[in-house]
Amino acid sequence: MTSQSRTRPGGSERSLHRAYDTALLDLDGVVYAGGEAIAHAVDSLVAARADGMHLAYVTNNALRTPDAVAAHLTELGVPSEAGEVITSAQAVSRMIAEQVPAGSKVLLIGGEGLRVALRERGLVPVESADEEGLAAVVQGYGGPELAWARLAEASYAVNRGVPWFASNTDLTIPSARGIAPGNGAAVEVVRIATGAEPRVAGKPQPPMHRETVLRTGAERPLVVGDRLDTDIEGAFNGEVDSLLVLTGVTDADQLLRAEPRHRPTYVDRDLRGLLTGQPEVEGEADGAGFRCGGWTAVAADGALELRGEGGDPLDGLRALCAAAWTQAGDGSCGLDARGALGRLAL
Repeated sequence: MTSQSRTRPGGSERSLHRAYDTALLDLDGVVYAGGEAIAHAVDSLVAARADGMHLAYVTNNALRTPDAVAAHLTELGVPSEAGEVITSAQAVSRMIAEQVPAGSKVLLIGGEGLRVALRERGLVPVESADEEGLAAVVQGYGGPELAWARLAEASYAVNRGVPWFASNTDLTIPSARGIAPGNGAAVEVVRIATGAEPRVAGKPQPPMHRETVLRTGAERPLVVGDRLDTDIEGAFNGEVDSLLVLTGVTDADQLLRAEPRHRPTYVDRDLRGLLTGQPEVEGEADGAGFRCGGWTAVAADGALELRGEGGDPLDGLRALCAAAWTQAGDGSCGLDARGALGRLAL
């Protein structure tokens, strides 16, 4: 079943790390949060790699360099190399380099990862909108210390007609203390000040998928992420399968209301899902409902209901997805899911 027609999470008799040759893993909210490893992530990745799966880390966070990301992963217990890390900084730098001459000056609003990526493409990062011959403005996540003056600098250049690029537009980013503003929030400030629209490279946009394919050479990739509007939509746009893990920003209610481009192939709690098969969701929208494990989900009287003796709550969520997505069709499910989700205690 293609993502375009998906009405239920998929099943797989084979464990996912054997069914796919490469995992294209998001980092924030999947492998770590606030710099600390998420539960079960390290052991799962080590086991998947030891059994032959290639691991590539695909992140919209443009702050750190691939070397720094690889060193951090190695410190957490997942030995990694810079070549296994693909960032939105790399994707946006390639995009700019294809549109301006080599050696062009680019106003940098962001961190070291973006600076290094620009230089790798033969571009010259500068700090001021008043630089003579400025060819582009590029905006990437600069961390919580990003100064308001840097957003003003971007606005000055964009208002003068300098082409504007953004590494990504994620509005939020997971941290150890909770959900914090992401690069998309800073992009919105410049958008409000200028009325302009940036050209965006990161997930779910095609430039990021292109960058990933060029750097990994994956033949049977599986996108693994925690965000519907970046990771899962990016997989949809690239026409590849995806695994949503519930360790980041997406909760069960948001998953049930997902429109077609945001519906993952598989759903699991965390990265342990890479090492297992995935159960089939059976049934049809005929009143008998959709069954997974010990749960049956139905849409009735304006609400989603769970019936049966229960079992693994995640199976209940998979069954609910089938009922919700079938009812929604090409839209977003409007049924009340509070009672059904309350039974699952996810």
